[in-house]
Amino acid sequence: MTENVWNYDETTARQQGIDLRGFKVEAVDGAIGKVDKHSDEAGSAWIVVDTGVWIFGKEVLLPAGTIARIDVDEEKIHVNRTKEQIKNAPEFHREKHLDNPDYHDELAAYYLPGTPFGGPF
Repeated sequence: MTENVWNYDETTARQQGIDLRGFKVEAVDGAIGKVDKHSDEAGSAWIVVDTGVWIFGKEVLLPAGTIARIDVDEEKIHVNRTKEQIKNAPEFHREKHLDNPDYHDELAAYYLPGTPFGGPF
C-alpha cells in the first residue's frame, strides 16, 4: 500500500474515466454499502460510501489507499479493512468534512499502515 492513503495503489486496477457511483463496496468481512460520490484527484482521491442500514444510513469517507481492488465488470469495490475498522473511523459529515484538510489528516492518521486500524497493508 502506498504511504499516502489518498492515492490509489497500483494494484487496485483503477481505470480513469469510470464512474464509480453505485458500485457496491465490500470490506474484508462483508458488504458496507454503495459509492455515492468519488474523487480521483491526485493526492486526494477518495470514495464516499452510503452505508444504508448497516450504520443507520450514515456515510463514510474512505481514502483511495484503503481500496484493494476495483472490479468494473461486477461494479464492486473491495477495501482492505474490516467493517469494524470502517465503523470506528472518525465520524464523517459531508457538509463539514468533504473538503476539510484537518479531517483528511485525521482520517489519514487513522488508516495509515502501522496504526491500530491501518492494518498490515
